Amino acid sequence: MSSWTCTLSTSPLSPPLQQPSPSFTQNPPRKLPSTPSPITTLISKKFEQEPTSETPSAAPGIDTLRSQVRLNCFKDAVFTYMHMTAEGIRPDNFVFPAVLKAATGLQNLDLGKQIHGSVVKLGYDTISSTVANSLIHLLGQCGGSVHDVYKVFDRITQRDQVSWNSLINALCKFEKWDLALEAFRLMGLDGFEASSFTLVSVALACSNLPRTDGLRLGKQVHGYSLRIDDSKTFTNNALISMYAKLGRVDDSRAVFELFAHRDIVSWNTIISSFSQNDQFKEALDNFSFMIQEEIKPDGFTISSVLPACSHLALLDVGKQIHCYVLKNDDLIGNPFVASSLVDMYCNCRQVESGREVFDSSLKRSIGLWNAMLAGFTQNGFFKEALLLFTEMLEFSGISPNPTTMASVLPACVHCEAFTVKEVIHGYVIKLGFADEKYVQNALMDLYSRMGKINISKYIFDSMESKDIVSWNTLITGFVVCGYHEDALILLHEMQTPKINNDCKNDVEFQLKPNSITLMTVLPGCAALVALAKGKEIHAYAIRNALAMDIAVGSALVDMYAKCGCLDIARRVFDSMTNKNAITWNVLIMAYGMHGKGEEALELFRVMVLEGKVKPNDVTFIAIFAGCSHSGMVDQGRQLFRQMKNTYGIEPTADHYACAVDFLGRAGNLEEAYQLVNEMPSKYNKIGAWSSLLGACRIHRNVELGEISARNLLELEPNVASHYVLLSNIYSSAGIWEKANMVRHNMKKIGVRKEPGCSWIEFGDEVHKFVAGDASHPQSEQLYGFLETLSEKMKKEGYVPDTSCVLHNVNEEEKENLLCGHSEKLAIAFGILNTPPGMPIRVAKNLRVCNDCHEATKFISKIVKREIIVRDVRRFHHFRNGTCSCRDYW
Repeated sequence: MSSWTCTLSTSPLSPPLQQPSPSFTQNPPRKLPSTPSPITTLISKKFEQEPTSETPSAAPGIDTLRSQVRLNCFKDAVFTYMHMTAEGIRPDNFVFPAVLKAATGLQNLDLGKQIHGSVVKLGYDTISSTVANSLIHLLGQCGGSVHDVYKVFDRITQRDQVSWNSLINALCKFEKWDLALEAFRLMGLDGFEASSFTLVSVALACSNLPRTDGLRLGKQVHGYSLRIDDSKTFTNNALISMYAKLGRVDDSRAVFELFAHRDIVSWNTIISSFSQNDQFKEALDNFSFMIQEEIKPDGFTISSVLPACSHLALLDVGKQIHCYVLKNDDLIGNPFVASSLVDMYCNCRQVESGREVFDSSLKRSIGLWNAMLAGFTQNGFFKEALLLFTEMLEFSGISPNPTTMASVLPACVHCEAFTVKEVIHGYVIKLGFADEKYVQNALMDLYSRMGKINISKYIFDSMESKDIVSWNTLITGFVVCGYHEDALILLHEMQTPKINNDCKNDVEFQLKPNSITLMTVLPGCAALVALAKGKEIHAYAIRNALAMDIAVGSALVDMYAKCGCLDIARRVFDSMTNKNAITWNVLIMAYGMHGKGEEALELFRVMVLEGKVKPNDVTFIAIFAGCSHSGMVDQGRQLFRQMKNTYGIEPTADHYACAVDFLGRAGNLEEAYQLVNEMPSKYNKIGAWSSLLGACRIHRNVELGEISARNLLELEPNVASHYVLLSNIYSSAGIWEKANMVRHNMKKIGVRKEPGCSWIEFGDEVHKFVAGDASHPQSEQLYGFLETLSEKMKKEGYVPDTSCVLHNVNEEEKENLLCGHSEKLAIAFGILNTPPGMPIRVAKNLRVCNDCHEATKFISKIVKREIIVRDVRRFHHFRNGTCSCRDYW
């Protein structure tokens, strides 16, 4: 509360107050109690007396008061009102509207309520519609209640058009859109024609309804404005904004183009409409037209057009706009412009330039701090984000808001220096933001990336209302944590009709997956080889015009490739009008995984030749994978040497690991070992040693295997795969004592081997099989079928490779153990449950063992089926007794 109210409460009656200074800033605010002040009570009692000839004239004071209000000197106006009341001048229907406007301008509801009390005591709330209208306006603008607004409105004996406009406007301020539209209907029944002010409020109400209802009623409002020939500029501006918010930007454009008297607000509205509906090129085009018509852009214009530069990666255009800002003094200090510039530079990956804009801003609003924090977080500068947040708390004097925390929480997740990540949740609760939707979404992401998906699910279930971001965040969490089936189940739940708790009348609605949903859930389909579900999502994307989205298209290419449908993946790739580096990388990697190294290399050459998208570090990882799976050692060596000199990409630790893999897999173990030793000391060698250890297992090189394992166990003593590979090397070489010692050490330190799992889709379900597991309903039938099939395979020449059994047991028991491998169970399930001739698609979480690989070749020939198996490294297409990998994997 402000100082002048305190003065109102404590000023003596007798001495007249000095005339206040016309300067607002010379009167610093002071506090006032929310209860009615003694002076107000005394003045009110005095007003209840009949006026006499000795009552001072109000005319000079009224003129001063109204003049101060017109000049927005609201604090001075309140002091004038106090001066008048102290002198015993009775407020009337001229004084009250003016002082109520001053209270509204100062956003002081407590002062307004005290004035309201005087209004009621003097009866002006019923006899003067002007005074009552001013009261309604104050309550709407200063955060009163709907009840109080209706109470004032109902007491007006002679309502006018302004009364109805004030009511509708106040209801819009309270976001009671249905009540505002009902008031508009009753206004017509009461015999009052809507004005431009009415239509502006009603258009705003329509724009905030569900799209179908909003469009239906919004078009009626538009038609009404045409019937009454309301062509005022601000009415048309409201209609442009309404159509844009309802997703009908073409209608916004039509309204904009059909009226002549366009002002700066008109241009800003249409530019903002295009930006908010992702039509960024059109936003920039209209910005250019605006300049051509010699309309000077303001801060709102710049803030609306800069996001278009961000999304189109037009850094040069953004820099030109920045130059324009620097040449205009009224824009330099605009915090909204500064925030948009920071956002633009950070979205164009020019974080340092964004920081320069931030540092040069003298007036840093909460929006500017949030923009810089978001820029750091989105670009992976997590430590810098947390340091800036600390600076904000200690030196800015600005308190964080929910948007701040939504940017800080991801930085906490990914910053390694911030170890006790749950602490930030407690801080959020302390700030009172725990129930804010944006913050809850960020908290779900935090816990899911920590592997605590149960806490994420708890937060999700406790949310009163969930938006599309909430659902997408939890779906992403399930995918990140490897719970792909749960992600698909949640996608189904997302599309079931729900009750909107935000609406008074419990309106039922249905959320529609957007591009983020699809690109998030498609990797789940890929992981589970859920081809039918993936095709269903693809069909949805086509129906809803999402298939051409680069992120969705890239995810579809990846899904089809990982489900074994490389031809379909290529068709989706070729149909995409726009491709980015991710799109190219996904298909290059897909060719490599399917053992088509030559095709992967050819696609890489096409990418370079076209020149639209430059290869990045991931491109070379994909190419090296293709070389590795196809035995293309010479091509791999050549590309590894060319990376820096020809393509300007410095090899990273991952590239060295890939090079070690294609060398070691081809049997060049000494060269691979030498490359590991030549790696720069700053690089982490875990990936390279892992590749060499895997190659030693393939080629049964005990000496280099021991060296690799020794280095790995020093770096990662708790990773089971290192122990397992070393044990496999010893077992394959018949060194059972050392193999058993490795397994004993695993048990001693509590490291457990990941069990082999395989998945196969059938109908609407994905069936999971674990090695040796008998929990599946058809287990007895599957094991019986495999025994019968094994006899047929042996007649065809199959000999079980018992070297794959890493236990020192007899041969018969080893054969029984081989029969229970997860991929064999999944293949048997596919044969028994799908029509003859239909391809069988299986995914496995580990590398396919030698025996299962050999057995599947025989099975494909006996049952006359194509069997597609995707293991942790690559695809195997089994057909007529052969495999696409040509036994090189």
